[in-house]
Formats: sequence, structure tokens, C-alpha cells
Amino acid sequence: QVQLVESGGGLVQAGGSLRLSCAASGSIFSINDMGWYRQAPGKQRELVAAFTSSGSAVYADSMKGRFTISRDNAKNTVYLLMNSLKPEDTAVYVCAAEGVNDAYWGQGTQVTVSS
Repeated sequence: QVQLVESGGGLVQAGGSLRLSCAASGSIFSINDMGWYRQAPGKQRELVAAFTSSGSAVYADSMKGRFTISRDNAKNTVYLLMNSLKPEDTAVYVCAAEGVNDAYWGQGTQVTVSS
């Protein structure tokens, strides 16, 4: 099994920055790729950024240029650096991992951007 724990969410003023962390534990050797999704109240979950199994990063168009996904393999941790935050970025940000047989999800961390 794989466990994912997110941290780093909070309240930030528009234009500010936050860095989210996702620490993986358990059968981490089975993880092929990891990424971030977000879901706002009344909205469907959307992709924010993710690493592919080949190591390349992909971003949703609305986040491209503002958000950066990175990782520290030694710490089994994936990060999401969010710059130039906007009120519409307010959502629960959820870490996800794709394994050999299953997908895993964290519980999410709340990001609130005030105007």
C-alpha cells in the first residue's frame, strides 16, 4: 500500500506564493508517477501538474507558467510551487500517485487565496 500526506496549504493573498508538499510512504517502490489535482466547491476535479513515468512534467494550460512541480527522490516527496496566486486558485489540492495496479490519493490540503 501507498500512503500520501500533503502539507503546505493555507491562506495567502492574491499574488503570493505557496509550496505544497506530498510525502509518500509504504510501498513507494511501486509508484510509477505522481501529480497534483485540485477541486473547488461545485467544480470537478482538474489536473494541476504531474510527472509522467518517463520523468517529464506536464501542466494544465491554466497553471502553466505559474506553477512548478518538482521532486526529491531521496525524500520520496513531490512539491508544487505556486506563484502569482489568484482567487480562482482556491481549492483543495490533492496529491495522487499511480502504481502498478492502483491509483492512490491523499486527503488534500486547502489553499485559499484572498483578493
